[in-house]
Amino acid sequence: MAVKRFLKWPDKRLRSRADEITEITEDVILIWDDMIDTMNAMPGIGLAAPQIGVNLRLAVIDASETRSKPVKLANPEILQASLEYSETEEASPNLRGISAKIKRPKKVTVRFLNKKGFIDRKDFTGLWATSIQHQIDHLNGKMFFDHLSRVKRDILLRKVKKKK
Repeated sequence: MAVKRFLKWPDKRLRSRADEITEITEDVILIWDDMIDTMNAMPGIGLAAPQIGVNLRLAVIDASETRSKPVKLANPEILQASLEYSETEEASPNLRGISAKIKRPKKVTVRFLNKKGFIDRKDFTGLWATSIQHQIDHLNGKMFFDHLSRVKRDILLRKVKKKK
């Protein structure tokens, strides 16, 4: 396993929709393992493959206190979202030093291909739900700041330019 490098914003690959996974192969499992190593090195609670330059619909999340319960997902999609929202400070290693409070559904039901290649369905709540929604955004070519108003997004991106 290996810790991978993150693409840096504004790399165009971060704005592309990732390709579907048709089957779980040994290569997919190796990518997931590298993603877990990379996520743990951040440290973070989730990672989508496009963040490290792999244009596949793969994500890993682990919001457990012990960081020992990673969930590997291929082609995740939200089936249901709660009407109750929570606001969490979100950031991305692709855009270091910048964060914003983002409001997302507190609970989501997600369908995905699991590590055995079967279609699975799982409910996520709290930080788990926030993380999977954040990763699905990355798989769709969206960044966390896309959820901000235009004014807040512009202010945030100006801060990024100043830091460079």
